[in-house]
Amino acid sequence: MENKFEAIVIGAGMSGAYAAKELCDKGIKTLVLERGRDVKHNVDYPTTNMQPWEFTHRGQIRQDVLDENPVIGRCYAYKEDAKHFFVKDTEHPYIQKKPFDWIRGYQVGGKSIMWARQVQRWSDYDFEGPARDGFAVDWPIRYADLAPYYSEVEKFIGVSGNRDGLDVLPDGEFLKAFDSTCVDEYFKEVLNENYQGRHVIYGRCAHITEMKDIFKQQGRTLCQSRTICQRGCPFGGYFNANSTLIPWAMRTGNMTLRPHSVVHSIIYDEERGKATGVRVIDALTKESKEFFADIIFVNAATINTNAILLNSTSDRFPDGLGNDNGILGKYVAFHNYRGKINAIHEGHKEFVSEGRRPTSGYIPRFRNVEKQETDFLRGYAAGFSNNRYRKSNLEGVGETLLTNMNVKGEYGEWRVGSHMMGETIPKATNYIALSKESTDEWGVPLINLSIDYDDNDEKMLLDFFEQFTEMYEKAGFVEIKTRDTKQAPGLDIHEMGGVRMGNDPQTSLLNKWNQMHTCKNVLVTDGACMTSVATQNPSLTFMALTVRAVDHAVRELKKGEL
Repeated sequence: MENKFEAIVIGAGMSGAYAAKELCDKGIKTLVLERGRDVKHNVDYPTTNMQPWEFTHRGQIRQDVLDENPVIGRCYAYKEDAKHFFVKDTEHPYIQKKPFDWIRGYQVGGKSIMWARQVQRWSDYDFEGPARDGFAVDWPIRYADLAPYYSEVEKFIGVSGNRDGLDVLPDGEFLKAFDSTCVDEYFKEVLNENYQGRHVIYGRCAHITEMKDIFKQQGRTLCQSRTICQRGCPFGGYFNANSTLIPWAMRTGNMTLRPHSVVHSIIYDEERGKATGVRVIDALTKESKEFFADIIFVNAATINTNAILLNSTSDRFPDGLGNDNGILGKYVAFHNYRGKINAIHEGHKEFVSEGRRPTSGYIPRFRNVEKQETDFLRGYAAGFSNNRYRKSNLEGVGETLLTNMNVKGEYGEWRVGSHMMGETIPKATNYIALSKESTDEWGVPLINLSIDYDDNDEKMLLDFFEQFTEMYEKAGFVEIKTRDTKQAPGLDIHEMGGVRMGNDPQTSLLNKWNQMHTCKNVLVTDGACMTSVATQNPSLTFMALTVRAVDHAVRELKKGEL
């Protein structure tokens, strides 16, 4: 009986912790299983208050460490101040049938500690896209189904933003925005004067800029604009699961948190026709244990969620739990971040950029929104950043160098840049599978990833270069340079799909409530559930789907339907 709960949540990252918070708030006795270590807010942020000179290598990673970790070493946040939150390549190997940079954070809080904190709602253009274009199955929900849950999440986590009035990117429950720069406003005016449907807006971000009672209850305070969020914030100024969801759920008395728990598979009862529990390997002792519950939320992050379900075999489901149609692990998609563009802005020399803000400008998708207008499907969004720095004299060695660096030089020109966030198309050829020959140290089959770009991605990349070069030229920017980073899929850290939602059990695995069609007491609300990927940063949508799914699951549980 000590291993029996009403609900089990697999994964203590952003969506899993949100599921735990919602379940516990509703009085459900919940076990949360996390394969990594515990990370407590303001206890396990070892670098959060360190000054640059206190780091042995001034924030950089030694070359021998980078050589040992070629995948994680490519991540923008893998620096000396946050390396302890990332999974080392050597400790958790996987198979790459095609190159894929899998970025992971195995701890309580998951990647919510190191995430980029950009949050945008989807619109009906995004939910209706697959049905209109025919590149994937129809979403079983629309914006109206998710809108109240978006609001609930935004109010709880704190989102800084402006009400922009764009149907392509619906407004939310916003706290006041940080100041935009003069160059943001200038580029916004240029696009308004020269284009229909192209906008520069404030990059909505999960930071507290106004104090509300709900944040006081969470023990958080205002963002200090330190912009070192990946270390964990002692103020709780940005949202992560550690400062917010996990403590909140723990205070209800309904949550049991069990770190160091590697989930092997889900237990399916053939006679009862439902899942009854979870098999776990203790990460430290390698001991096997089983835990039981009425409902199970699988929120281990997209790739691991697929792997757990694929490994959950039985006589009823020989190819993985719920996998009657054979598409489990298939139709994985991601965001294409390969396109970069940079330039110089020679104007606004009477202004400089001083201080910090934890966000930038954002350009919502403007291609193929209301109709198909290009030779590629779907579209892309983009960031817009700009700064003006003092020139530094880095000549000399020792005291000469120090003296030169301490002399404040004149400000240089404004530097502007954008990066592409392109929607890739879910395809059966992009899949997650399990190795039949190799296992990890816990006896779980190694994950095999076969995910790649296609012709649609290449056409979209060229369009991004063409359109942004033209937009930059209209703004009078000079020294415009485009760059294809050639990075492998995965480095965007936005992989989605494999356990997609849909109306038809023949072409999807989850229904409109995120329940498995053929095993309704198992729910998936992390990135694995996504039918398509749109162009927005996805975390806000994961959380909104989670709140909605928990609401439904608890109602069904109390009616005895689960």
